[in-house]
Amino acid sequence: MIQVAFLGFGNVNYHLCNSLCNNDYISVNQVYNRNKILFSSELEKIPFTTALSELKNADVYIIGIPDDAISPFSERVPFENKLVVHTSGGAEMAALSSKNRKGVFYPLQTFSKKSEVDFKKIPICIEAENASDLKLLKQLGETISEKVVEINSEERAKLHVAAVFVNNFVNYLYHIGHEIVSENNISFDLLKPLIAETARKMESILPKEAQTGPAKRNDLKTIEKHLHLLQDSPYNQLYQQLTKAIQTTAHGKKL
Repeated sequence: MIQVAFLGFGNVNYHLCNSLCNNDYISVNQVYNRNKILFSSELEKIPFTTALSELKNADVYIIGIPDDAISPFSERVPFENKLVVHTSGGAEMAALSSKNRKGVFYPLQTFSKKSEVDFKKIPICIEAENASDLKLLKQLGETISEKVVEINSEERAKLHVAAVFVNNFVNYLYHIGHEIVSENNISFDLLKPLIAETARKMESILPKEAQTGPAKRNDLKTIEKHLHLLQDSPYNQLYQQLTKAIQTTAHGKKL
């Protein structure tokens, strides 16, 4: 049985803990967080502490805190030569203190505490300094996910950039769409089937092949109409930039 302790309890560690706590192959020994937290009924039996000095023994310590806090925090843990990993897509493995064995356990997904996730379909990207730790992280990942892949820090940084484009930026565009229809008393629900179908296409064809719309068709009349409708909008310039980018990709020319 793999013994796990969670250091920090943000969105990622919250969902990881929920997934691992009822796993027959995993023992969640403890959760540390600098502030007290209210556990759900499923997690309330897990030992909790706000003191690093009270950390229990574990095979893997999973740090789930903001990227810029990983390095100083890992220096403060009161033990040496243990396997300490972080869950960040953007931070290098080298951000961890050298007094412990370093690793990364990065679930490639967007996490919100109010939204449940199915870890079976979530890729888990792992990295470690030595083969035995990498094997342990692979075993840990495979207890919850069907896809565990070894990716080094340089590769993971590029993957994280791509993830920001396909998730964070796209979600912001959803926000813009929501604002536009809401300001005109139109239900955002009307756009949800379009959103779902766009995502579904990625299962079978490349994004470039799935591209549609006025920019792809070079439909200048529709583009001009849209820009007129957005003439007083803060999103006018963004519309133009995205249109130019799509036209360049599709036709090798700009608006």
